[in-house]
Amino acid sequence: MIRNLGTRKLSRTGSHRRAMFSNMASSLLLHEKVSTTLPKAKELRRVVERVIADAKNGRHVEVRRVIKDKAVYHKVFDVIAPRYKERPGGFTRILKLGARKGDAAEVAMVKLV
Repeated sequence: MIRNLGTRKLSRTGSHRRAMFSNMASSLLLHEKVSTTLPKAKELRRVVERVIADAKNGRHVEVRRVIKDKAVYHKVFDVIAPRYKERPGGFTRILKLGARKGDAAEVAMVKLV
């Protein structure tokens, strides 16, 4: 029996999820922090950690599959990957900010360490 294979669906189609996390990862890598709901933050962490690890190891094609913006792509290889060259993992931190006023959704901030 096939179970959930480890990712949250977040009530979106696969293409919508990929596009959303690509955009969120680009925003996080460009501004170095982003605020979102807690489940999205936990999934975003998986995407960004893999992008930074791939950039550290010189895997340009794998990074390009996620990061579409050229400015962010160059920032990843020129600024972010050298910064974390000695760090084995754990490039992001999630800080809980509390409940959102409109719908009481748990909000969190994802930032680069």
